[in-house]
Amino acid sequence: MECTQNTTTTCRNKAVQHMGEFFNNWLLPALEDWAAMEHAHSYASNHTLFAEKEEVRGLYVVLDGEVRLSINSSEGKRLSLRIARKGDVLGLSSTLSGASYEMTAETLYPAKVALIGRREFLGFLSRHPEIYMNVTEELSRHVSMACHQLRTVGLSATAPEKLARLLLDWSENDLSTASCGRVRFSLTHEEIGEFIGASRETVTRTLSTFKHRRLVSFRGSMLEIPNRTALASYAGA
Repeated sequence: MECTQNTTTTCRNKAVQHMGEFFNNWLLPALEDWAAMEHAHSYASNHTLFAEKEEVRGLYVVLDGEVRLSINSSEGKRLSLRIARKGDVLGLSSTLSGASYEMTAETLYPAKVALIGRREFLGFLSRHPEIYMNVTEELSRHVSMACHQLRTVGLSATAPEKLARLLLDWSENDLSTASCGRVRFSLTHEEIGEFIGASRETVTRTLSTFKHRRLVSFRGSMLEIPNRTALASYAGA
């Protein structure tokens, strides 16, 4: 993408339309260089972008939609780690090291995702060494999110506490009010259980209890949390 002085603003707008925390405070030359490398593709639901132990191709940026990140045991049991959303960067550590992917990334809904090839990305870093600080901060965020997930699955005492933490985390993306929240809720109960290490039956029973106590309600494909504080208090989250 080439920019003249007269098109700088347009160029910046194109470059930052999908930005997440990784792209904070980038200078315009880096944004322009990045935009020129992007190869964006649209994917249907349930499409695997990359699989655990697969040879690394590069890193992915979610431009639109949601992507589930998961790992699998040798017996085939899946633990879902988190849902990546617009602006999130996937496969960063593997792209840096050249090692195989550590997890599987699969679209939950139709999504638009950009691929930056490994060789291209490493060349980009050599041209813009100031971005290494952003890389370090992004890797630190990934570690923090992994620790949070381990805390939820491994240290939360009960299924209600685990599920409440999950719903509260997901609803943080809702910008309506600070006290309430909404969650797009089209995953099956079995798939939700994969985020907290619980069975489908346990998720169904716990959601029924939450609904009975008016801690959550359903409206079409949306789960609404009338009072985030009440949900957190009930489950000890």
